[in-house]
Amino acid sequence: MLPLHMVTKFLKVYAFIDSQNLNYSIKKDIVRRNKRVYVGWKIDMQLFYVYLKDKFRVKKVFLFIGYVPENKRMYDSFKSFGYELIFKPTIKDPAGKVKGNVDAEIVLHSVRLKYDEYDEYEKGIFVSGDGDFHCLYEFLEEEKRPFHIIIPNQLTASSLLRKFDKSKIFIQRKREILEFKTGRRRSVPRR
Repeated sequence: MLPLHMVTKFLKVYAFIDSQNLNYSIKKDIVRRNKRVYVGWKIDMQLFYVYLKDKFRVKKVFLFIGYVPENKRMYDSFKSFGYELIFKPTIKDPAGKVKGNVDAEIVLHSVRLKYDEYDEYEKGIFVSGDGDFHCLYEFLEEEKRPFHIIIPNQLTASSLLRKFDKSKIFIQRKREILEFKTGRRRSVPRR
């Protein structure tokens, strides 16, 4: 069997990122039985983009994110890194918390592009530990389409994803190279 980087070298690979799942899963501390079992951290989105390009030979990286007008500078930064942003309209719940779940948009967009004769991709990289994508992964398996699931945090990954263990990659194992650090040179060492 060829190593991952050799297999993806010849395929048209697209990445689909659930930005909320990625960021909240990584940055939130996890406490179980009054003991902290996970210390949250902040991912460097520019380095993550480079990581996806280098490791998986991704041609396009779609970042699905809820649109909040006050975050325009952040969106502009993501675009400058190379992300293609797919916005979801947001609403505020009664407590004032912004809601903008992007799961349906990721499923629709990834399936639509799979069948677009002008923009068909051959392999998908999905960044989320959310079990709501279970049906999408089953569909891709039935279609015999290769894919990987990048799980932001193994401790918060849905148990619905157990079936896809051979496709999982855990990003917390790359913390040392992907963590945001002020004043850091932005390059991902090849490994």
